[in-house]
Amino acid sequence: MTASPLRFPAWWPLIFATAGLVACAPATSPEPTPASRPPQAGQPLDPAETAVRMAALQGAAVAGDQDAVRRNFEAMHGDLMRATKIPDATRRIDPEAARTAARAVLGVRSVAWIDRENLLALVDGPAYRTQPTLDTICLQLEPLGDTLAVVVNLQDATARSGDALEVLSRNCQLATGDWAFMQRNRQVDVVAPAIRAQYRANQDVMHRAQVSKTHDDAANAAALEAIPEM
Repeated sequence: MTASPLRFPAWWPLIFATAGLVACAPATSPEPTPASRPPQAGQPLDPAETAVRMAALQGAAVAGDQDAVRRNFEAMHGDLMRATKIPDATRRIDPEAARTAARAVLGVRSVAWIDRENLLALVDGPAYRTQPTLDTICLQLEPLGDTLAVVVNLQDATARSGDALEVLSRNCQLATGDWAFMQRNRQVDVVAPAIRAQYRANQDVMHRAQVSKTHDDAANAAALEAIPEM
């Protein structure tokens, strides 16, 4: 009985070509990632690890070991997806399970999904509207699926001013301001940061104008008092 021939998707050679290009890209020097941070996507593939995976995949194919071929192929495909910031659609996180996991984080008052990508957590005070809280939520979600598809948004439930209501947002596996492939930058703040910044600038201009006017009025009054009576 002869073994059935191995079959690959028609596009599987692209994995080798693209992996080679990404692995040969100039290496960056990311800051050390502490143990309390979720895994970071968007980093260049490790050339040595990629070469090992390629060799293992080719060796398994020659030996006819379909299970080993599948494992190595899936591992390489996963590495490439993470390097190119493409979420794994086969590991989509269950929304309700995510809400339950996020609510267990210290300082989180309530959790709701704004849309399929954005998770909003209301926290008990500014001490919890922080990057470490956001990282902890992401780590809670990690066993549920691919967190590269999730943007966590933190808002202080105790805020009493517009600035304090500002939302802290970040993709679980990327730096602030970076987004996964096809992921939109949704405006979550009630007042856009740019508008709030313009308002603060206008207030500053008005304050300086008022200070200047007060100074000029005082100078004019002193000048009038210095005029001798006729």
